[in-house]
Amino acid sequence: MHTLIENGEVYAPARQGRRSVLLAEATIAAVGRVNRHALESLGVEHEVVDVEGCLVTPGWIDPHVHLLGGSGEQGFSTQTPEFFVDEIVRYGFTTVVGCLGVDTTMKTMPGLLAKAKALEEEGLNARVWTGGYNVPATSILGSAREDIMFIDEIIGVGEVAIADKRGMEPEARELARLMTDAYVGGMLARKAGVTHFHVGEGKRRLEKLRQVLDEFEVEPSWIYATHIERSEALMREAIALAQQGAAVDIDTADSDLAHWLRFYLDNGGDPERLTVSSDASINSPRAFAEQVTDCIVNHGMPMEQVLPLVTSNTARVLKLDQKGTLERGNVADVLVLERDTLAVRHAWAKGRCMVRDGELVARAGWLAESKREVVLVGDESPARRTGEPVGA
Repeated sequence: MHTLIENGEVYAPARQGRRSVLLAEATIAAVGRVNRHALESLGVEHEVVDVEGCLVTPGWIDPHVHLLGGSGEQGFSTQTPEFFVDEIVRYGFTTVVGCLGVDTTMKTMPGLLAKAKALEEEGLNARVWTGGYNVPATSILGSAREDIMFIDEIIGVGEVAIADKRGMEPEARELARLMTDAYVGGMLARKAGVTHFHVGEGKRRLEKLRQVLDEFEVEPSWIYATHIERSEALMREAIALAQQGAAVDIDTADSDLAHWLRFYLDNGGDPERLTVSSDASINSPRAFAEQVTDCIVNHGMPMEQVLPLVTSNTARVLKLDQKGTLERGNVADVLVLERDTLAVRHAWAKGRCMVRDGELVARAGWLAESKREVVLVGDESPARRTGEPVGA
């Protein structure tokens, strides 16, 4: 089955103007002029979706999601629930990368991998970081290198904690060994092999990473540091690190993405080395999407400046081949957004329609035989803030 998306303004993520996008099963077959009559004359089964007045973009990528839920740092009852496909794709995310954090005891690598596989079965693209805050890294096969090499979904090590009282305070040599293990595993398996660092609120900030780079044969490009928006001092250090070739990430756990994005760019940050993530556990995909759209709709930032932070930049850093851009041969992860609000009108992941006319099509696999009724709306959720009916 082919899907012809017509009359939309394409951002691929660079602006390409009014073009058609042809999906052939799970692949983008064409971006540009597509002759509908030729498809009909050839007898190609196809659906035409007219998106006049809308924007067409690549599906968005979230590189840091606690798919099994958060650890609950105020006791067992404060653990947050796992994420389901509908909550993710409803807001335009077609690819997620799951991670463990401080808790690698109750939240396990086999459990995280199983969750990623479930999301894949339900239509999303799902990858995984091996490890957690601790060093040595928690793994499935015995080492980070083996996990990266032999488990398809695992792309690197993370989130390894530095400058955080909950971390293991690893020595620079230990970090260098772990980063090299990840790099070699990625090199041998044609994966990213980067180490994803959780940067805490500690006063040493990125000091440990600078030490590793100074004292060992470690490349800046092996580093992918997140939570860099904690302070101006940390942000300035992250800008310097990115200028050396590392990748850095701003999370959206707090509602200040526009501020920190402007700070990063105004102070010489390399826009191609920056990504944005949700750190979703307490945070949500919806809140992440709203902050991204807020930068464009309410703060006047150009679409071409913001969109790569959740598409092409992320795909490049994580070596997610054939993702993050709209071009022939890539995976058919495509969004159609309302021009004025950037709300999701349609979404396809791997060519499968997940959202149609603003209504969710995707369903969690367990629903078919379940008698459960699950409606969870956090006290700090956007739905509460906007006064929407609970469960809407």
